Amino acid sequence: MKGMVRFGIAGWSYPDWEGVVYPKPKPKGFEPLGLIAGLVDAVEINSSFYAPVAARNSRKWVGLIQPFPDFRFSAKLWQKFTHEKQGWTEEEVAVWKKGLEPLMESDLLACILVQFPWSFRSNDKNFAKLKKIAESFREFHLVVEVRHSSWQQDWLLDWLKEKEISFANIDQPIFHDSIPATEIITGKIGYARLHGRNQENWFREGAETWERYNYLYDREELSPWSERVKKLSRKTEQLFVIANNHYQGKGLANALELKFLFTEKKQPAPEILIARYPRLKEFCVPIEAQKSLF
Repeated sequence: MKGMVRFGIAGWSYPDWEGVVYPKPKPKGFEPLGLIAGLVDAVEINSSFYAPVAARNSRKWVGLIQPFPDFRFSAKLWQKFTHEKQGWTEEEVAVWKKGLEPLMESDLLACILVQFPWSFRSNDKNFAKLKKIAESFREFHLVVEVRHSSWQQDWLLDWLKEKEISFANIDQPIFHDSIPATEIITGKIGYARLHGRNQENWFREGAETWERYNYLYDREELSPWSERVKKLSRKTEQLFVIANNHYQGKGLANALELKFLFTEKKQPAPEILIARYPRLKEFCVPIEAQKSLF
């Protein structure tokens, strides 16, 4: 069995992408998602981590990706459920789900990413929280990302398999007790996330978010991931490979390079992105972003 592999990025709306991924100024009617859907196979909705998505936005996204029938979304679960210590209400669960209904009804939402921070360590209280989330969002296919090595236990993988919840294989800066890169499949959907390896700023007090994700993988770092993607794809029906090193379009550049390594086919990329990262000339064909409005 070899599952479908979707290479994608985490988020698509960043001010620092103007003049790097998107034209600056943007032409009238330009839709960033319309461009991105023509470049990659999937996008991880990032805004859903910070607040519930408005249903009107979801409906708009459905329309924008119509020309790309194989394109899919994943969505990060609201940090209210994963990062905050206080509990949540059923109303908050319902509100968060409501915003994603247009994507669900259109079969465009593949899964929900339940991302926990490195500080979320394995203990009875935290496992109870994970189980509560799994119950509250049981109608979705869930992907769980844990970053602390205390979770790297057979009992957790067995539980995930029992619940048909996927395990997120991640690439992250390695510190004491950080989970290293893995090749684990526990659900119908395989999932991999590349955060970059910005060791200097990952845990630095006062570091801005963009500083943590300011990292461009080189070919020597990506090649092992290309092989890992091949192995993972043989174990699942579909595999998402998401680049989260988003600062100034570096994640998009690396996603396109990974797709090239996997398919051995040159990938389309905006001319301005190739100009910013000249090594893309090896594996990308330039397009004019201004023509990709919808």
